[in-house]
Amino acid sequence: KKEKAPNLVLYKRQRLFDYPPLSEEEAKRGTIGIPRVLNMYENYPFWATFFRELGFRVVLSPFSTRKIYELGMESIPSESECYPAKLSHGHVQWLIDQGIKTIFHPCVFYEHQETKQAQNHYNCPVVVSYAENLKNNVEAISDGDVHYIRPFIAFTSEKTAADRLVKTAAEEWGIPAKEVRSAVHKAWEEQLNAKADIRVEGLKRLTEMEAAGGRGIVLAGRPYHIDPEINHGIPELISSYGLTVFTEDSLPIDFEPERPIRVVDQWVYHSRLYSAAQFVAKRNDLELIQLNSFGCGLDAVTTDQVSEILEKSNKLYTLLKIDEVNNLGAVRIRIRSLLAAMDMRREKHIEAVPAPITYARKEFTREMKKAGYTILAPQMSPIHFDIMEPVFRKHGYNIVLLDNDNRQAIDMGLKFVNNDACFPSITVVGQIMQAILSGKYDTDRLAVMMTQTGGCCRASNYVAFIRRALEKAGLSQIPVISLNANGMEKNEGFHLSASLIRDLVKGCVYGDLLMRCLYRVRPYELTPGSANALHAKWRDICIGELTGSESTWNYKSICTRLVADFDSFPIDETLKKPRVGIVGEILVKYMPLANNHLVDLLEREGAEAVVPDLMDFLNYSFYNGKYKSEFLGARKTGDLIADTAVKFIRQIRKPALEALAASRRFETPMPIEAIAEQTKPFLSIGNQYGEGWFLTGEMIELIKTGVPNIVCIQPFACLPNHVVGKGVIKALKKAYPQANIAAVDYDPGASEVNQLNRIKLMLSTARENLEKESPNPVAGY
Repeated sequence: KKEKAPNLVLYKRQRLFDYPPLSEEEAKRGTIGIPRVLNMYENYPFWATFFRELGFRVVLSPFSTRKIYELGMESIPSESECYPAKLSHGHVQWLIDQGIKTIFHPCVFYEHQETKQAQNHYNCPVVVSYAENLKNNVEAISDGDVHYIRPFIAFTSEKTAADRLVKTAAEEWGIPAKEVRSAVHKAWEEQLNAKADIRVEGLKRLTEMEAAGGRGIVLAGRPYHIDPEINHGIPELISSYGLTVFTEDSLPIDFEPERPIRVVDQWVYHSRLYSAAQFVAKRNDLELIQLNSFGCGLDAVTTDQVSEILEKSNKLYTLLKIDEVNNLGAVRIRIRSLLAAMDMRREKHIEAVPAPITYARKEFTREMKKAGYTILAPQMSPIHFDIMEPVFRKHGYNIVLLDNDNRQAIDMGLKFVNNDACFPSITVVGQIMQAILSGKYDTDRLAVMMTQTGGCCRASNYVAFIRRALEKAGLSQIPVISLNANGMEKNEGFHLSASLIRDLVKGCVYGDLLMRCLYRVRPYELTPGSANALHAKWRDICIGELTGSESTWNYKSICTRLVADFDSFPIDETLKKPRVGIVGEILVKYMPLANNHLVDLLEREGAEAVVPDLMDFLNYSFYNGKYKSEFLGARKTGDLIADTAVKFIRQIRKPALEALAASRRFETPMPIEAIAEQTKPFLSIGNQYGEGWFLTGEMIELIKTGVPNIVCIQPFACLPNHVVGKGVIKALKKAYPQANIAAVDYDPGASEVNQLNRIKLMLSTARENLEKESPNPVAGY
């Protein structure tokens, strides 16, 4: 049995939190409670110093224990959240039980960027906004007994943080700006000092280890993995085997990390993991173990990338998945196996062979476009994409929109994508790889196109997932085109011209109109199939106008006549059916394969499906720029761009909106500004990841426009939807008693029977409610 080796986890834990609070007598401005969770493991030195300088006594919840977890179990809204998120409920409840009446829990959207070449510096969606979940689900907070302060803030720079905190401190406590900026400056310096001290200690322990001929383990994860309840004593276990334990941020990294890498490097915690892996890849006396909390969707991105970095350099890679279960038996076996492998490598003189980690992507060139390369694009919303495929062809791109939205595509995705990735990524990659491997296309004259938003959910890495799948299949010569509006990737052979953008936006308006009108009348049609026939007629007319093959109609007249045709379409006007809204993650919401053909299911079960417009997701994406400019330190031009884009979309939609307003059957969608305003009592507009605050706004819009029944669908472990989907349902039901909302998870292994039962239960309640309101018989009741 070896003597315990130094453990940097213990040092880091002490260095981050060793800040004695002011006494009650010294605290001229009172007491603030802070839960020791999530981003506090990154930024507590800042907040402890900031509040001390302002004269507040800080009461910090203790390190996590099983008892603390149990304190908050009743208020957890989603069973598939990661354990660090679930623990937050217990910490807040602990503070409340101590009589704390004001709790501070900031939503840190951007961390301070540590890797210059990284593409962004986000936090993960759960770390960003879990305070919103606590506000909506812990009763003492939602009832107003406890004041929960949760500003969205960016640590991009000291000035950015100070500007935001000046506003917060003025609103909450009336503190002068000069005093706040002084406190921020001292807090910023202390945060930098804490990080520097951890690196100095890491260098000291590494030097000692080298001198003694010892070996070490870099226990790499997220900041909160140093919480003893979350890591279940793994650092101490490793140390007991005589291995020095380092954290990913304690390494004396003295080189500029190589970039670009295959994945989109846009989360600060991830950037550290990649740099730590590169450090370990250069040494024979260190190995890396990555800790991964169950349900952490973003780590489907990191685990593959960290593994690639290490294995390219002939190093070992070990992954330990952890959750609320604290049985270390399996972990002990894994660590002993790693020790045996390390011993064997030393005996056989197997050494690291440092290799470059930079990734050179295959570009789509002008020559490829001229040669008419086939460009495969995955399906998402057939009613929209059927119109858009001819638009791309008109503009010179040989696009093939895949129609293999079947179970075989999902099975193919499972072969090529990390199975911890979200369902949409598995579905998208599966469609593409099934088509490529079908033998139908010449793989030397082939490209793939995929959208890429650059937002802080994992969807921005679908392009990276596709590239990895192509490499695994030996087809890395196939270029993957990123379809984006932010310049994050460019290809000389692909360009979003103004005319192409305008045609695509018009195509989206046509798709929204067709979807809104078709779903409204099809459940009540007198002649089966007649609604679909009318849809097909107008779809072809829309395509004709966009491609120039139809000269009879123009854009405005099509919008007017299309709505009028569906408005006069013969239906059974006496029939009453429950109207059911569908909201959720964008691909699962619109793609029949991903949601098990939910619209068809609802119609078979005697309901009318109501699906919000796709165009409003674009509206949401642009509108977000206003908030980022005002509160998160983004350039002021972002505000102007947001206004311009929203006005452009509104102008293009005008003929469609006017046609809907003049109809008797159809509602017009709410302006994006109105959706945002009605969302604010439930969520901050700072919730900008995935569908963000807009998902909540869609539910409110549906409820207010006569659609109280809602299926909120999300992929299993979809991080944003823990907050903006499942996380707000309790608060929405409290504000709107008529709301009848069912949350349903979708993934490759989800039970269709369970999904169907949840939906049928919601429909049963919907029919009962409709029966009370309606003098006419309710269909299926």
